[in-house]
Order: sequence, then C-alpha cells, then structure tokens
Amino acid sequence: MAGASFSGNEQLLQQAKQLLNRYKDSEALLLYEQVLAAAPDNYEALCKASMLHCRIGERYSTDETSKMQHFSKAKSYAQKAYEIDHVDAESNFVMALSISAEAMASGAKNRLVGINEVKTFLDAALASDDQHAGAWHIMGRWYFKMANLNLIEKVASKMLFGGVCDEATNSQAAIALEKAVAYDPDNIRYYYDLACIYDEMKDTAARNTTLEKAISLTYETKEELELSRRCKIMLQEK
Repeated sequence: MAGASFSGNEQLLQQAKQLLNRYKDSEALLLYEQVLAAAPDNYEALCKASMLHCRIGERYSTDETSKMQHFSKAKSYAQKAYEIDHVDAESNFVMALSISAEAMASGAKNRLVGINEVKTFLDAALASDDQHAGAWHIMGRWYFKMANLNLIEKVASKMLFGGVCDEATNSQAAIALEKAVAYDPDNIRYYYDLACIYDEMKDTAARNTTLEKAISLTYETKEELELSRRCKIMLQEK
C-alpha cells in the first residue's frame, strides 16, 4: 500500500507540474495540496504550494482578506519546507517570497520587520544556488525598497534594526534584477521591475532597451499581458 501511495503521489506531482507549465495555477495548487493531504512532508509539494499561494494571492487586488489568507497559507507551507531542509535554495526562496508578500500587504511596522527578515533567506537561497532567478528577483526588489524608504520608514528602521543596509542602492537592485533576467530570460515581470529601477535611476537608454526586450516576449496569461501594456506605456515616456 505504501508503494502504491508513493506512486500515486508521483503521478499527482507530474500532473501538477504539467498544469503549472500551462499556467493553470489554481488547478496545479489543488493537486499539490492533494499530495500534501496524503503526505504532509512532501518537500516538492510544500514549496510549490507555497509559491502558488503567493502568486494567486497577489491577484486579489481589492480583497484583502482573501489575499492575506493565501499569504498565510504560503508562509505555513514555506515554514514546513524550511523545517525539512533549511539549506536548499527552494525552501529559502519560498520563505523569502511568502514573508515578502505578507509584509507588503501589512501595516508599516510589520512591513519593515518582514522586509528586514527576507534578506537572510535570500542570502541562503543564493548560497545554495547562485543562479536562482526567483531569488535574484526578490533580492532586487529588496534592494530597491530599502534604498527608497521614506523618511518615516528610515527613522523606524533605525530604531528597530539599527538603520538601512549600506548595500541597499538602486544600482545593487539593478544588478540583482539583471541576474534574474539572465537566468530566466522569458519572465516579463523581471524585465518590467528592472525597467522601473532604470527609470528611477534616470537611465533612459537602459530602461528602453529592457522594455523593448520585454514586449518582444510571448505572453500566455492576463498578468503578462498587463505587464506588456505597462511596458509599452513606459516606453512611450521620455
């Protein structure tokens, strides 16, 4: 029976992966959680379910309750995966992703706490796999956020954590996002975020080159089409 159960879970994981590759996030999540119902310590299912809850939660732009429910589940799965393997890149990545998602949807103090906590997991993820595009993406966003705290956030950060990280500059953010693009050149989100950083840096040439690459990609989802639309609008700006 144990062998049959293992075989069944492997089939579900394969089916979930195929759905994920076809951008059917909700359907894939159902299968990953079906695996977890039978095998709560399945590392792959924990990591993927955490990532998908983050991704799906982001789509609830006006429903804060549903958004936070997804982020809470994402963090719970990530913590279980981290308990199983605290060294692997993927467990550290989903920890960083879920903490970051929850933090950005929280109040000012919790947001700062979460943002500061994220860096440790990103460092660990990249120590395990220095070509992890997702980790580089969050690292870039982390640098950018820390480099552009408002005055109140800077004061609070100094009181809570001893100040803003000296490494947190827009240039460091751009370098991290450039690596995310290099390791996953088909992800329009990475290009869009990198273009936003170049725009903040007033580097119009780099911004426009990045945007042109972004709009040349093939898109499959509503989110990608929306990002493409934003890229085209930004490209028209001087």
